[in-house]
Amino acid sequence: MTLFDAPAERPPSKLRRYTIRVLAVVITIGAFVVAFPSYFWYPFVYHTEIKTVSRFMDTVVAGNMQQAYQIWKPAGSYSSKDFLDDWGPYGYYGPVRSYRLGRPEHIKNGSAAAIVIELSPYQPYPKDDPVKLNRSKTVTLWVDFKDQSISFPPN
Repeated sequence: MTLFDAPAERPPSKLRRYTIRVLAVVITIGAFVVAFPSYFWYPFVYHTEIKTVSRFMDTVVAGNMQQAYQIWKPAGSYSSKDFLDDWGPYGYYGPVRSYRLGRPEHIKNGSAAAIVIELSPYQPYPKDDPVKLNRSKTVTLWVDFKDQSISFPPN
């Protein structure tokens, strides 16, 4: 038997190669999800709370304080005057022209998510200007899971 008379070898199956590659990718993604689970599930779990705070902050930036007060869903002790003292154009956090949302976190043994917000009196939000960033304020808001009411965390 000569070299040219030997039986032809078949190349490895394409299906087997693709299956191995897909399994390798799935295992890699699975390992990353196991190692860093919160990076994957928190946008889905806290989507409603992020949307509520974004809608609230957009309303504050637009200057529509009455609608912002309604989105806040305040307790009976937090009056409209108190709200304006905090969020109004001359309030503690005001004027708010732009903001940046932080990553939401679950309150341990609680029924709310804590979201840190950076507020700025400048439009658009200053990213690289240290002088303007110095005038920014940071506030943590709690968003209740049940009724999407917003509040300040207790001291």
